[in-house]
Amino acid sequence: MRPLETRIPPPLVALALAVGVFALARWWPLVGFTVPHPWLLGSLVALAGGAVSAAGAGAFRKAGTTVNPLHPERVSAFVASGVYRYTRNPMYVGLLLVLTGGFVALGALSAALGLAAFVGFITRFQIVPEERVLAARFGPEYLAYKARVRRWL
Repeated sequence: MRPLETRIPPPLVALALAVGVFALARWWPLVGFTVPHPWLLGSLVALAGGAVSAAGAGAFRKAGTTVNPLHPERVSAFVASGVYRYTRNPMYVGLLLVLTGGFVALGALSAALGLAAFVGFITRFQIVPEERVLAARFGPEYLAYKARVRRWL
């Protein structure tokens, strides 16, 4: 399955799953749920996700390293400050929060399948290959960071 590793931009994965989540919620909702002001709450969660992703990308830019997820081998700096103190993958956590906002707004339990699919796909085909590159490039420093900061949350 290596041909899929770091080949599909994570935002495109999130977009494809968002379309799928919308279809599931609309035509196969399984169990519905309601929250107060679902579109407002969902929008707030999605906005928070955008902010988390932006904070991660900003930290990379500030460090002068690549934000391109298709070429992790181009990494030039190891970032462990800011939002990276709480999660090793804030840009992916942010995308997950955007999808979660849609899940909340749609109010259909079946849409949770898209959230699980995103975590599984991104972990296997994006994060694990990135971790291999970072371990090879930054060695003990990265491994110590990896031991102390969670992959997702």
